[in-house]
Amino acid sequence: MKSKTIKILLAFIAVSFIASCSKKLDLFPVNDLTPEKTFSTAAGYKSVLAKIYGSLSITGNQGPAGQPDIAGGLDEGSQVAFIRMFFNTQELPTDEAVVAWNDQTIKDFHNLSWTSADPFLKGIYARPIYNITLINEYLRESTDEKLAARNITGADASEIKKTRAEARFLRAFNYWVMLDLFGKSTFIDETNLIGTDLPGEKSKAELFTYIENELKAIDAELAPVKTIEYGRVDQGAAWALLARLYLNAKTYTGTERNTDAITYAKKVITAGYSLQPNYAQLFMADNDKRKDEFMFVINCDGLRTQAYGNTTFFVHAAAGNDFADYGVGGGWFGYRATKGLADLFTDLTGATDKRAMFTTSAFGTSPAQIAISDVSNFDNGLHVIKYRNIRSDGGIVSDATKTFSDVDFPVFRLSEMYLIYAEAVLRGGTGGDATTAVSYINIIRTRAYGNASGNISAGQLTLPFILDERGRELYWEGHRRTDLIRYGLLTTGTYLWPWKGGVASGTAVDGKYNIFPIPAANITANPNLTQNTGY
Repeated sequence: MKSKTIKILLAFIAVSFIASCSKKLDLFPVNDLTPEKTFSTAAGYKSVLAKIYGSLSITGNQGPAGQPDIAGGLDEGSQVAFIRMFFNTQELPTDEAVVAWNDQTIKDFHNLSWTSADPFLKGIYARPIYNITLINEYLRESTDEKLAARNITGADASEIKKTRAEARFLRAFNYWVMLDLFGKSTFIDETNLIGTDLPGEKSKAELFTYIENELKAIDAELAPVKTIEYGRVDQGAAWALLARLYLNAKTYTGTERNTDAITYAKKVITAGYSLQPNYAQLFMADNDKRKDEFMFVINCDGLRTQAYGNTTFFVHAAAGNDFADYGVGGGWFGYRATKGLADLFTDLTGATDKRAMFTTSAFGTSPAQIAISDVSNFDNGLHVIKYRNIRSDGGIVSDATKTFSDVDFPVFRLSEMYLIYAEAVLRGGTGGDATTAVSYINIIRTRAYGNASGNISAGQLTLPFILDERGRELYWEGHRRTDLIRYGLLTTGTYLWPWKGGVASGTAVDGKYNIFPIPAANITANPNLTQNTGY
């Protein structure tokens, strides 16, 4: 059974966002429960910690709909859910995803034509800041002084003190999301009291330094690797985020940090994690059994974390009439991939490279087509069946209706660390070597092919190969936009894919689309914020 500490979200701290017309906010929250009530017992602290973790999976305190964390006219299922919006911002602008729907501005993402008025961007800007606000409150209320004043002592006090490092990691992770998507962020920490002064802003370089320093500061306070219950973060998660941060340092700050990327990738690689033998099972309903490959996952449970924007979105949105193959009760006829992803695989059947989890079965009245003549036609495109709400052991899933997903969302996996190591070596980082890099890539490919037939030689290890291998290994996990930016390919004409820039054959777009705009509503509400260039 999956861990209940994170899954059962006990008695939530009730927090809601006030409407964007107020001049006092930057989508700033107000508490419906006072700290004195919420944090009066050790159980109260645990409930808030559960909410902090759960805010990456759920959208409100009531379930799939009603009492959303974030108001302001946004749709709870599609516009304020972390996993769904993270996917939309990281995958839809790339070759890995297109969507058939006409929901508001959703097609602007693949067209690379969004604006600062986009409601989806308003939601993904608000969600991490909401999460950070919860974390700041937790940190303010879990000091030694606060615990002593509430007569929380002994083992209870010790346990709460340990969780502070977890909360700080999750705050750093949410700020990394802001850094990667927006290049700057509203900035608040535990010294900023709710509803008082308007928050300030941190630039790319300032955010990078803040995240780096926070992760290093908490290293000794986090649980050692694989000693904490599944679903909670430990040192391995912090090392993995640092490795990812350093690999993208030139994008974020203009300065390469590839040696540091190697250092932290190696720390993860040598910490006792292991690739699980079956790639497909990493994305099934009982993928908690594959925990030896994960540094951090976002727990999803069909009964306890019901939402339309966690992995429930994956298993429905990619399904059509073949929804039973995805382990759900109905398909949403929405998301597919382009020929750009298809071209990374020499065999789309999965008979050779088992990571090719696609379907060519019939959808509606015509067979699925890899070429996309009409983005709105779900039949067109490469259909992805990577996430499945089906247990590998044949057992039943949590939700008997098969509406909500049990699949946990992998944030950091060991194979990403192998790929970071190899790329950082090729980019000139020291502390690693090409021979080891090739061996790591071949570990990944041996699993993918089931034998050594897919292994590469030293001469085949190049940066373009690494980008393609990342596409094969990590597609639909929220990496592709960041990867294409790092390689200078997201907005340029060097690499085109179907419907890039809204053109059937693909086209280059303005370089401003390498970063998202700060939502106009936030800038109106908070004069301390500045807009990204070109918006």
